[in-house]
Amino acid sequence: MRRKLPPNVERNVVKGHTYFSYRVGKGQRIKLPNDPTSDEFRKAYAAALAGEANARPSPKAHLPRSIDALVTSYLNSDAYASLSEGSKPGYRSRMDQIRRDHGHRAVAGLSKERIEEKILKPFHNRPGAKIDVLKKLRILIQHAKDDLKWIDRDPSEGIKRGKSKEIRAWTDAEMAAYENRWEFGTKQRAAYELMLNVGTARADTHLTTWVQADADDFEYTRRKTGVPVAVEKAISLKSALNSLKRIHFCIITTEYGKPFTVDGFSGWMRDAIRAAGITDLKCQPHGLRKTFGRLLADAGATAHEIMAAMGHLTLAEAERYTREADRRRGGRRAIEKLEDHKANRIPQTSSDSLGKLAKTKGKST
Repeated sequence: MRRKLPPNVERNVVKGHTYFSYRVGKGQRIKLPNDPTSDEFRKAYAAALAGEANARPSPKAHLPRSIDALVTSYLNSDAYASLSEGSKPGYRSRMDQIRRDHGHRAVAGLSKERIEEKILKPFHNRPGAKIDVLKKLRILIQHAKDDLKWIDRDPSEGIKRGKSKEIRAWTDAEMAAYENRWEFGTKQRAAYELMLNVGTARADTHLTTWVQADADDFEYTRRKTGVPVAVEKAISLKSALNSLKRIHFCIITTEYGKPFTVDGFSGWMRDAIRAAGITDLKCQPHGLRKTFGRLLADAGATAHEIMAAMGHLTLAEAERYTREADRRRGGRRAIEKLEDHKANRIPQTSSDSLGKLAKTKGKST
């Protein structure tokens, strides 16, 4: 079993050689000795900790009516407190990034042109991140306008939201490849069956428990929306859970027998996907939830049934799956009718004779 490393120590393997380094977040890497059990390693680690503490800037006072002060105000507001526990980390992470990059800017100085050029342009090649930055920035602007009365207009008005690259469902070939690689009895297969047959997102899957697994139906509450969901356990999900060894209160655990973090679970699932020989980067863990919706629609489930099974807040979200299923079924029926027509059609009359009277033998008297 791998030795557990101290906080913020990274293990990197390059061409068969293992290297250790100290790094906080996306900061600078500090190289450490190769033996984590040695006194030399402990001294270097202590020095890295001391250097990090010394390098941290002293807290600065918030500039009045700056983006820095606005973010602080929003994170202490009732609006943020009322968010679900699953949504808060995403909001805080993005707003902290806005604060780091643009905290010095005055809220009153924001304009459509400055937002597009200074705040959004750095994300021109990351459409999903760009949309999220604009979404969180508009929440902050609304807070400044309606709650704090710092401004009397919305400077982001007129900025187009754009489109993000939607995560797609898995193909049948990708599902077969994964199932062939990860048999029943593996944690990778159990996680796959949970996401595929219950529709849990990564934030719901990584902390599912054996208490949920032992119930007659599988019940959970979506962390993103707070909507309770209850579904009958599929046969393949039962097989995956029954063949898995129980080592913790949570079903899916790390190699050390501890629960995953959300990001840790995502990385672990991506490793399992690559190990199955699936090389398309668009095949992502969350795509299994999309596959769940697609399979429900293909089976003839109504939009209301899909909405209940997937924990959607609105019927429109579920109707996307039924419309796509209707389109696929319509395409198949159209080709079936065409093939039937080809097999049973009557030979077409020659177009040369259309509109002409048939000739009669002999002459009229």
